[in-house]
Amino acid sequence: MLFPSLMLACTAGGVVSVLIAGWLSNTLFANHARRMVAFAVGVLLGFAFTDLLPEALNQGINLTNAGWMLVAGMLLFFILEKLALWRHFHHANAATVATHPAEHQSGGQVAIILLGDGIHNFVDGILLAASFLTDIKLGWVTAFAIVAHEIPQEISDFMVLINAGLSKSRALLLNMLSGSAMIVGGLVGWLSFTHIAPLIPYALLLAAASFIYIALADLVPTLQTQYRPQDLLVQCLLIACGLGVAWISPFIQQQIITLWGTA
Repeated sequence: MLFPSLMLACTAGGVVSVLIAGWLSNTLFANHARRMVAFAVGVLLGFAFTDLLPEALNQGINLTNAGWMLVAGMLLFFILEKLALWRHFHHANAATVATHPAEHQSGGQVAIILLGDGIHNFVDGILLAASFLTDIKLGWVTAFAIVAHEIPQEISDFMVLINAGLSKSRALLLNMLSGSAMIVGGLVGWLSFTHIAPLIPYALLLAAASFIYIALADLVPTLQTQYRPQDLLVQCLLIACGLGVAWISPFIQQQIITLWGTA
C-alpha cells in the first residue's frame, strides 16, 4: 500500500492543486488577470527567497555556492529566453515582431515558468518519496503541506501564462503537465532516493532562479507600463499580498504537521 499511497499523494500535490488553482483563477480572479500579475511577482519572489533558498541551504549547500548557483541559473534562463526570441524572430515577419514585440517575448517566458515549476514539482515528488519511505503518516502530512503551498503558487503561474497570451484552457493544460513532474519525482525518489538526494539543493536553487528571473525580467517591466498613481498603490498592495502568502505558507504547513502529528 505504500507505493500506491505515494503516487496518490504526488497526484494530489501536482495535479489536483493545479485544478483547484485553475478553478480559482477562472472564477474569483477571472476579471483581474492583468492586475494579478503584481500578485504573481510577490508570490514568485516570496517563494524563491523564503522557501526554496532556505530549503537549499538546509540541505547542506553553503551560502556562497547558493549565490553563484542563483546567478548561473538566472543567466541560463536569460539565454533560454534569448534563444526563444531568436526562434520567434526567424519564424515570423520582422515587421510583425516590431509591431507586436510582446507576442514574440511570451514563448521564452512560458518555457521558463513551466521549466522552473516543473523542477520544483519534481523535487517535491522526491521529498514526498523520502517522507513515505520514512513513515506513511509523515508522507500524508507532507502531501497536505505541499498542496497548501502549491495552490497559491500555481495561481501565480496561471496568471503568468495568461499574461503571456495563452488561453485559459492551454494555460491549465500546461500547468497540469508541469505539475505531473511531481509524479515523476515521486517515482524517481522511490527507486533511487539515496543517489539523487545530493542534487536536491541545486535543483531547488535552479527553480528559485527561474522564479526570480520571471518576476524581475518579465513581470516587473509589465507593471511599469501602468503609469497612474492608483496603479502603483494597487500593485504594491498585490505584491505585498503575494509576499504575505509566501510568508504564511510555512506556518500553515507547520500547523498541518502539528495537527496530523497529534491525531
